[in-house]
Amino acid sequence: MRRVRMGAAPRAPRPLWKRLGWFALIWALSVAALGLVALVFRLMMKLAGLSL
Repeated sequence: MRRVRMGAAPRAPRPLWKRLGWFALIWALSVAALGLVALVFRLMMKLAGLSL
């Protein structure tokens, strides 16, 4: 159930390109974070004497 503020006009939904842009940005940042975690794990494995 949506709450409507008294005296406020209902907001129109944001444009599709903005919503898709935010989605793409969040996806790209999550992929980059996962890659960074993978690099840290590879570095830790190399320092421990393990290699691929």
